[in-house]
Amino acid sequence: MATSSVSKGCFVFKPDFKKRKISVPIEDYFHNEELDSEDSKLRFETYHLLWQRMKSETEQLQEELNENLFDNLVDFLQKSHSEFQKNSRNWGSQMKLREIPTAALILGVNVTDHDVIFRSLTETLQNNVTPYVVSLQAKDCPDVKHFLQKLTLQLMDCCVDRNSKEEKSDKITRKTNYSMDSLSSWYSTVTQNTGPKLTSKKRPASSYWQSPPVVLLLKSMESFSTNVLQDFITISSQHLHEFPLILIFGIATSPVIIHRLLPHSVSSLLCIELFQSLSCKEHLTVLLDKLLLTPRFPFKLSKKALQVLTNIFLYHDFSIQNFIKGLKLSLLEHFYSQPLSVLCCDLSEAKKRINGFSVIECEDIRRLPSFRRYVENQPLEKQVALLTNETLLKEKAQSLLEDLHVYHINYFLVLRCLHNFTCSLPKYPLGRQIRELYCTCLETKIWDSEEYASALQLLRMLAKDELISVLQQCLEVLNSSTEKQLGNATQIIEDFLTQFQNLDDSKEEEDACGSQPKGLQKTDLYHLQKSLLEMKELRRTTKKPTKFEMLRENVINFIDNLVRDYLLPPESQPLYEVVYFSAANTLREHLNAAPRIALHTALNNPYYYLKNEALKSEEGCIPNIAPDICIAYKLHLECSRLINLVDWSEAFATVVTAAEKTDANSTVSEEMSEVIHARFIRAVSELELLGFIKPTKQKTDHVARLTWGGC
Repeated sequence: MATSSVSKGCFVFKPDFKKRKISVPIEDYFHNEELDSEDSKLRFETYHLLWQRMKSETEQLQEELNENLFDNLVDFLQKSHSEFQKNSRNWGSQMKLREIPTAALILGVNVTDHDVIFRSLTETLQNNVTPYVVSLQAKDCPDVKHFLQKLTLQLMDCCVDRNSKEEKSDKITRKTNYSMDSLSSWYSTVTQNTGPKLTSKKRPASSYWQSPPVVLLLKSMESFSTNVLQDFITISSQHLHEFPLILIFGIATSPVIIHRLLPHSVSSLLCIELFQSLSCKEHLTVLLDKLLLTPRFPFKLSKKALQVLTNIFLYHDFSIQNFIKGLKLSLLEHFYSQPLSVLCCDLSEAKKRINGFSVIECEDIRRLPSFRRYVENQPLEKQVALLTNETLLKEKAQSLLEDLHVYHINYFLVLRCLHNFTCSLPKYPLGRQIRELYCTCLETKIWDSEEYASALQLLRMLAKDELISVLQQCLEVLNSSTEKQLGNATQIIEDFLTQFQNLDDSKEEEDACGSQPKGLQKTDLYHLQKSLLEMKELRRTTKKPTKFEMLRENVINFIDNLVRDYLLPPESQPLYEVVYFSAANTLREHLNAAPRIALHTALNNPYYYLKNEALKSEEGCIPNIAPDICIAYKLHLECSRLINLVDWSEAFATVVTAAEKTDANSTVSEEMSEVIHARFIRAVSELELLGFIKPTKQKTDHVARLTWGGC
C-alpha cells in the first residue's frame, strides 16, 4: 500500500476486519497436478481415516508389549517401598537399609524410542504408585547443583494439592542453595498428613501408597557425568531414612555400564535389579504382523518398499517410531500419487465408490498394467466389452476387488502355516523371521526357488512329534481366522492329527521288518554272510515305506499344494496397484538422506527446488538472477585448490551486473558495487559455513577449497 504526499509523515491504516485471510484446507495441498483426478479431498479423507485406524492399532500394541515390563517395575517399587515403611524408624541403623532401590531398565540401542517408553512409564507410575515422578536428562545436569535444582523444581510441579504447593514450597523455591536437606524437609512437610493432602490431576488420593516414594528416572544413564552420579548417590543414601528415593536407570547398552561409571564404594549403595524390555526385532515382527500381514488393513507394501523400511531399521537405528513414520510416509505417498487409491478402503465402501466412478476414473482402471493383462487373457468379445462398456467395467472391478480381498485372506493364512513348518529347519532356508519369508513370496513364485526345494527335503525328515506340533500350530492359525477360507483345509489337518495319534510305533516296526525273509536254512558262516548281503541289497532296492512315512509324505504334499495355490505373487492379481505401494525410490529419497548430493543439486541447479522458469539455463552458464550463493558456488567450481578472493569477487560482480547497462563512472554504479561487494562477502561466508571453503595461512588473500578436488 503506497501513499503519495508532498511532506513526509506517518499514516495509520486501520485493518479491514472484513477481509480476513482465508485458510487453505489441508486436502487442497493433497492435489497432485500430475494426476488427472478431481477426488483429492476424498483421497485425503480416506488416507486420514485409514492412518488413524493403523495408528490406534500401533498405540494399543505398544501398550500391550510394555504392560508386562511396567507390571514388574510396579511390583519392584512396591516391594522396595514396603521395606522402607517397615523399617522407617530405624532406617539408618543398618548398612543394608542405606541402599537405594534401583531398577536398571535395559531398553536397547533404539534411543529414539526411549522417550515413548519413559512417557508411558511416567504416566503409569503417576496413575498407580506415586505423584512424585521426576525424569532427568544428562544435558540438564552438568553438575550436582543443577541436578538438585532440576529435581527440586520438578518435584514442586508434581501432583500436589494446589494450596499446599503454593504455601509450603515457597521456602525452597526462594532459596538459591538446593540441597537434600531442603528436599527431605519438604517431603516430610507434604506427607505429614497423608490422605486428602495428596491429590492428583488424574487419580484420587486413595489410589496412592501411604508415604509415596520419590521415583527418579535417569534417561540414557551413559550420558551422565560420572562425578555427578557419584555425588548424588552418596548424598541421597545418607538421607534415605527421611527421603524415600527410588532410582530407575535407562540403559541403552549393557548393565555393565553401571560398574564402569560408578566405583564399588558408590555402586554398593545401590540395590540393583535388572529389567529387560522387549527386543526391537521382536517388536518389529509383532508390528508387521498386526499392520501388514493381515487383511484388516487394505494397504500393503511391495517387496522393495518393505525392504527399504526394514533395512533402515536393521542397519541404522532399530527405531520402531521411525519405522512407523516410514510406513506413514508410504501410505501418504500412495494416496497422493495413485488416483485409484480411493478404493484402498473397506471392501463394502470400495464397491460403493466404484458405482459412482466417472469416465476418467474408469479409464484409470483400464490403464492399470494388471488390469490390461487380465483383459488380454479374456475372449475377444469380452475384451471389447470391458474396454467400451462402463457398466460392465464397474461390475468386473467390483468382482476383482472382492477376489483380491479373498486372495489376501488365504495368502496370509498359508504364509503363517508355511512359516510354522520352516522357521525351525536347520540353516533356515526360507528365513527365520516371517518378514523374510513374506519378502520372498512377494517377489516371485516361491516354489520355483532352490531354497523352497531344500526346505521340502528337510521337512521329509521330520519326526512324528515335530510334525504333530507343527500341524497343531497350523490348526490354531486357521481357527483364529474369523473368515473361513482355504476350503476344507482345517478338516484335512484334523484328519492328519487323528491318523498320527492312531499310529502304533511297535506295529510300525513289525511292518517294517515284515518284508524280510523268515529264517535261514544254512547256518554255516559262508552261507550266513551271503544271505545277509542278499537281504541288505534286497532291502535297499525294494524297501517298503512305513505308514508313518506315507502319512508324512501326504502332509508335505498337502502343504506344497496350498503354497502353489494361494501364495501367488501380488502382481498376478488384477487391480493389485490399488492397495500396493511400490515406489521404493521415493521412500529412499525421503528417508535415506544424502546431504552432499542435495547441497550440490541446490547450488548447481537452483531450478530443481525453486521451480522458477527464469533459472533454467544451459549447462555451463551462470544466470545472473540466480541466488548469490549459487553464483559464488558455480564460480568456485572453476577454481583450483586455492581461490583468489579478488578474482573471485570480480567474476561475481561481472555475472551479477551482466544485464545492467548503467554508466560505470556514475554514483549509482558505485553504490551498486558496494552492494555487490556485500552480497559477495555474505555468499562466501555461507559457503564457509557449509564447509566448501576455509581460510588458509599460505596466502592471506586466498581461501582453500575443501570439496571435489580441494585438499
